[in-house]
Amino acid sequence: MTNFTYYNPVKIVFGKGMIAELKTLVPAGAKVMLTYGGGSIKANGVYDQVRAALAGFEVSEFGGIEPNPRYETCMRAAAQAKAEKAGFLLAVGGGSVLDATKFIAVAALYGAGDPWEIMEGRTPVTAALPLGSVLTLPATGSEMNTYAVISRDATGEKLAFGSPHCYPLFSVLDPETTFSLPARQVENGIIDTFAHVMEQYMCAAGRAPLTERQAEAVLLTLVEEAPKVKSAPGDYAVRANLMWCATVGLNGSLGCGVEAQDWATHMIGHELTALYGIDHGRTLAVIMPAVHRHQLARKLPRLAQCAERVWGLREGDVRARAAQGIDRMEAFFRSVGVPTRLGEYGIDAADAGRQVAERLAKRGLKLGEYGDLGPEAVREIVALAK
Repeated sequence: MTNFTYYNPVKIVFGKGMIAELKTLVPAGAKVMLTYGGGSIKANGVYDQVRAALAGFEVSEFGGIEPNPRYETCMRAAAQAKAEKAGFLLAVGGGSVLDATKFIAVAALYGAGDPWEIMEGRTPVTAALPLGSVLTLPATGSEMNTYAVISRDATGEKLAFGSPHCYPLFSVLDPETTFSLPARQVENGIIDTFAHVMEQYMCAAGRAPLTERQAEAVLLTLVEEAPKVKSAPGDYAVRANLMWCATVGLNGSLGCGVEAQDWATHMIGHELTALYGIDHGRTLAVIMPAVHRHQLARKLPRLAQCAERVWGLREGDVRARAAQGIDRMEAFFRSVGVPTRLGEYGIDAADAGRQVAERLAKRGLKLGEYGDLGPEAVREIVALAK
């Protein structure tokens, strides 16, 4: 087991009816700015629950945050927060709203210069407005971590940042808020959660057996619960299990003691979203099987372990089991309802690989747990997803 430091101060308030607890969770006397997306929270009753819980607080609102939150939108929200002297931000929505709110929290207190410098890694985060969240779409784990992903129209980039200043003070997770989600968003959330776990688990073999089994438990739960949410979309227990899987999948605990983490799938996936507008979760379903096939030899011990423990594959030699495990993962993605090939989106894999490789090379990035996957490897990986 490698050395690690684990710290997570986020208070999780989980279960039905828990939105009402906002009245005690939000700091007393805080001037609150409520952030949300396209307005679905007003149609499904979540907005009314939040406003009722915030009775007695001074509350302003900023809506219209996109599914892939845009820098330009976040900067308008930050300007509003500054002008209104907001003292607390409350994100109500899915990971995109949470990500945007983290950036807004930083940008509202940013001094001279362009806050995009934070996304480019040129400036550290030194302060952020305090924030909390009411989660309505389980997927990103943003409700219990420091990370955010933001897109910028002017540069065509989609970049990530993280800072301990951006931990939510609390996150309210009521599975009933997910009942009205469109099937596409549920599908994307399952894939995103699965991929988050795999990026931490499917890496250089280490000696962290507890952490590995915790990751496998999340994967097994997703595999078991995904069919149920299709057949019984109103089942509270299923929704609760998926919601908690998403949170645990990226709250930092599954990285404790592991030798390395991968994240090549996410880095390539972000570029595909920026280039072609494909949903983030769907890019992961396309690229993750290709990454594992390309890296089969180096990931062989962990791929074989996953094949046995998650997919129940015990016949044949190690390499054959590992390859079958990748096939089973791709089949699982398809069973969720998500395409796994670029051709299904009408995208030429060779052209996509060239563009993605060029964009990553321009930023000097090499991917994977070994940090050695350069432009040629990226082109080869994308080609495998044709």
